Amino acid sequence: MVFVLNVLAFMLIGMQMRPIWTKLDADVRWEYCVAAAWILLTVVLVRLLWITFYRTTLRVLIARGIYHPKDPKQVASPKGGLIISWCGMRGLVTLATAFALPENFPYRDFIVFIAFAVVLGSLIIQGLTLRPLILAFGLKDDDPVGIEVARARAIAYRAALDAIEDDPSEEAEILRLEYRAILMQADDDPHGGIANGELPADPLRRRAIEAARKSIFNLRTTEVIGDDAFHRIEEELDRAELSAGG
Repeated sequence: MVFVLNVLAFMLIGMQMRPIWTKLDADVRWEYCVAAAWILLTVVLVRLLWITFYRTTLRVLIARGIYHPKDPKQVASPKGGLIISWCGMRGLVTLATAFALPENFPYRDFIVFIAFAVVLGSLIIQGLTLRPLILAFGLKDDDPVGIEVARARAIAYRAALDAIEDDPSEEAEILRLEYRAILMQADDDPHGGIANGELPADPLRRRAIEAARKSIFNLRTTEVIGDDAFHRIEEELDRAELSAGG
């Protein structure tokens, strides 16, 4: 639905652009294009200056001990700040705002033309040059989400381990062994710990479930058990397989 609405918005604004363009004289067209170019440049530069000011202010506050972020690395480097500012591409909101102006609004045609030019220019110029710019700066993804996942997973499973630490049952011991294995994986890999959300014993579980599934198929085929019993056991195995799927 988001893509469909975006396409419809661009179609509507495009349908308005043609009559605006055709009724302009050659000299006025040139003036509109020059004005659009200057406004596009202004939009890009204002964002660049704002990001630079914001980043510099944060670094000064941190250096003077006024601001203490949880992770100082969250403050962008000069290259990172440039990438952030270059990501300021305009789109549907800009077009929708211009499109919503009433027909008799002063300079409406000019505003619609400028909005279209800014969106088109930022999407094409900044959008197509963003990847080469990142590659030129040699920036890499530090996987902040993966690091947060690993940190949260370690805290969560330590809490789970503490909750059953005093339980002397055999089931609790089995869970403790599994939770300790998960914590060991999380400590070894600071970027997630568990590949694709898979627990240490999941490959063994899947292999055991596959064998169990074959056995109940054989039991039903040889009519040792009926369909009702087969489906009940099959549902249990399905749930176990889903939980071990990663």
